[in-house]
Amino acid sequence: MAILSREDLRSHLKKRELAPVYLLFGAETYLRDLAAKTIADFNFPDESSLREFNETEFTLTQSDNLQYALASAEQMPMIAARRVIKITEVKIGATAAKDNLKEDYEEILTAYLKRPAKTSVVIFVADELDKRRKMAKLLIENSVAVEFAALEENDLRRWIRDKVKEQNADIDDKAVNHLIGLIGSDARKITSEIEKLAVAALPDKLITYELIEALVPNSREMSNFDLTDHLIAKNKTRALHTLKKILDDGAEPLMLLGLIANNFHRLFLAKEMMTQGVDRKEVARIMRLPYGKQEDFLATARRTDARQFSRIMQRIAEADIAIKTSKGGGGNAGSRLQIEMLVCELAVS
Repeated sequence: MAILSREDLRSHLKKRELAPVYLLFGAETYLRDLAAKTIADFNFPDESSLREFNETEFTLTQSDNLQYALASAEQMPMIAARRVIKITEVKIGATAAKDNLKEDYEEILTAYLKRPAKTSVVIFVADELDKRRKMAKLLIENSVAVEFAALEENDLRRWIRDKVKEQNADIDDKAVNHLIGLIGSDARKITSEIEKLAVAALPDKLITYELIEALVPNSREMSNFDLTDHLIAKNKTRALHTLKKILDDGAEPLMLLGLIANNFHRLFLAKEMMTQGVDRKEVARIMRLPYGKQEDFLATARRTDARQFSRIMQRIAEADIAIKTSKGGGGNAGSRLQIEMLVCELAVS
């Protein structure tokens, strides 16, 4: 069965003909979870459906829950047309080590998918799904599978405007661009910030660049700071994991290198001020730290070793030259390799 987009799913649901099994997965988890709720809402159009008795959620972080979930799907609904069974936190990774929907379950899962209960809607919500794996293919081929890819720039802009309108507010182009620049394409975070901004925009309900600048923390910057924190803590595993996330989110390696250098510079500057007895509130003000991140930043600054600063900045400068001269390979792949090598070296030295 072909994999649908979220637009395809919207068209499918407009027909009001629910499928017996859905598989929802992809990078955009907010829209994925919203789709799961929408499917369930379509199944319970009114209060007479006794939703609390006919909707059950099972998480695959607990062993044997797949069996319990499928057994529940076989039960008859109570004064309703269908039951809804959500099976969440499904993981089928690139290797079997991450799986919680293991091939051990193939027999019982196949048996259900080949003859799903007509009186239930089963929704698999996957946090991780490698489409090449056997169990993933089994789900995709026997369900309405929908992939929620990260919103592309034009779609993201339209989506932000729609969310702002839902809050009975308005936003201009400059503000939209700034919001994306601070948060990225994470729809869950954007939704949370829009809700707060709409309240703060009273009474005229106009969300401006200045309002966003004052109230919205720079999520991208803090992710880059998390990377610096892991490097200082010598946690190579977490550093590489954070690096992968930042690069996969579309950060340019050369720009990221500059941010890493800037973060180290800010940390050592903060450490120097604290060493000289400057009050922590004054340090936070000078560093322009969001209130919720002050403790983490200052704790990291205290852990830094001033003696290593010169060596770290020299190594960053070498990586900068290597990227600009295509040492070890040109293009994005070569630049990414240089960043990964730098992170590995800084995290263990």
